[in-house]
Amino acid sequence: MNQEKRLDYLIDYLFKEKVNNPERLESSNLKTVEEKVKLFRALCNTRSPKPVSEQFIQIQDAFLSQWNNEQRTTRLSDLDAVQPQIYLWQGDITSLATDSIVNAANSTLLGCTKANHDCIDNMIHTRSGVQLRLACQEQMKKQNRKEAMGKAKITKAYNLPSTYVIHTVGPFVDQRGVTPLQERLLASSYHSSLALADKHQLQSIAFCCISTGEFQFPRQRAAEIAIQTVKSYIKNVQTNLHIVFNVFKEEDFRIYHTLLTRNE
Repeated sequence: MNQEKRLDYLIDYLFKEKVNNPERLESSNLKTVEEKVKLFRALCNTRSPKPVSEQFIQIQDAFLSQWNNEQRTTRLSDLDAVQPQIYLWQGDITSLATDSIVNAANSTLLGCTKANHDCIDNMIHTRSGVQLRLACQEQMKKQNRKEAMGKAKITKAYNLPSTYVIHTVGPFVDQRGVTPLQERLLASSYHSSLALADKHQLQSIAFCCISTGEFQFPRQRAAEIAIQTVKSYIKNVQTNLHIVFNVFKEEDFRIYHTLLTRNE
């Protein structure tokens, strides 16, 4: 079964599930594979966490494995440290093959539910597969409340090249600006993620720019807190973790590069 046939099956399954209609969706009406990928992604994004068939999992995993492999995978061995145990890398975090990547999650911990939304939470869940949302739901059921800011939880990464995903909810900043409490909560997100990685005896962790997207934390201050927290953790805990600061935008790369390479 080629990629397009896999997409046809996955779209048909999700469409019938969503509209509770036994009729087949004519995915042939979609002209390109890109259009089918967009629809598949939207159906996954808006889907509530519920069991799927084993056949769905097998075909989804085959599709995602090939789709993810079409990205150039970056490993820790491909990177040069900018400081002892600290690396800076610009690119898509879903193509990083580190022991763990950090997801900037929301308080439901169930992933972004906006169809094709351009956020890291959405893309991590999309490229990982429906199993990730199910795994998060299982943890949230046990917890029986929303996830608090500054904490962290870990799941498998499923179809991603990383092994685990660490989920953390950073603080949201509104028009009133950053408060000392929000700064402490952001630092806690980094510290909690590092501690969880150490607890699971991981060797590497890659951080996205927590809270700087949809949660509107100012990028410069967020980077300062991230670097300070990581360096303090390395010094105080004497961890062996290798830590990657993953950035996507040029602005973030310039900020992190300046902070990490300046003389202190």
